[in-house]
Amino acid sequence: MLPRLSVSNPWETATKRMDIGTEQCSSNCEFGIELTAASPGVRVGTRSLGKRVRARLRTRKEGGQAAVEFALVLPILLLIVTGIFTFGIALHDYLELTDAVSIGARLLAISRQQTADPCDLAAKAIEKAAPFLNQSSITFTFVLNGNTNSGASCTSGAAEMVQGTAATVTASYPCNLSVFGANLAPNCKMYAQTTEIMQ
Repeated sequence: MLPRLSVSNPWETATKRMDIGTEQCSSNCEFGIELTAASPGVRVGTRSLGKRVRARLRTRKEGGQAAVEFALVLPILLLIVTGIFTFGIALHDYLELTDAVSIGARLLAISRQQTADPCDLAAKAIEKAAPFLNQSSITFTFVLNGNTNSGASCTSGAAEMVQGTAATVTASYPCNLSVFGANLAPNCKMYAQTTEIMQ
């Protein structure tokens, strides 16, 4: 057992006990300091209660600050993500329309003397090649041997299909650039055009 020292300051007591050395310590002594047993379940800490309370309050303030920052940034983030999603759908529609018009123009170029209404044949091919587009919103323009035909039908088009001449197919489709109910381009239209040589 360590000798008791009559010192008024507890920190001095611990220092003097350390100076005595570990050779006089019992089994519950570490580095020259005698350890006293605490009650079971009681946590012995080195920080004062005031420091612990200040640290806890600081953590709560930082959590509240993060929540306010998130609330301010969230609408802008949602606007950006929705805008990207909307432009992605518009780009998909444009690519689908372009591919469909190319397919329709190739079919028109090889259908000479095989149909009485080549414009209707090409328009139906375009509609089948673009299943995700609203078929009633697609408008067609056909130029056969220099003659322009608007719409999905041209009964006089069979006579205009001359071998070696150009056949141009143009289709337009409205774009939908609505973000949170606001249409960013209300009069927007996408166009796809392909020219083939009649076979």
